[in-house]
Amino acid sequence: MEEHVTVGTRKYPPELRERAVRLYRESEPKPVLRRLAEQLNVHPEALRNWIRQAEADHGERDDRPSTSMLEENRRLAKENAELRRVTTYCVRRVRFSRRRSTRPGGGHEVHRRS
Repeated sequence: MEEHVTVGTRKYPPELRERAVRLYRESEPKPVLRRLAEQLNVHPEALRNWIRQAEADHGERDDRPSTSMLEENRRLAKENAELRRVTTYCVRRVRFSRRRSTRPGGGHEVHRRS
């Protein structure tokens, strides 16, 4: 009987990630990633990405954003989406109120005191 293996994202506990990166960073000479990944029972590519991210977080590489920068980008993207939503709502509201107005010019004249 054939065994079917599904390929997908496997979520590893943060403690395992931290331990794996620490083991790699503190080892001299540096271990072979594939072998270390096998010992920790993690995918070698996952381990490689964790190590690269740790290096970015420590300012040792500039080819990828740090974790704090990624978090800031996520926060800004959410804020941007909310601002777009509010802007769209306001624009629709103004257009709707102009259509409903019976006064010339949409009823949005500026009233000045004499």
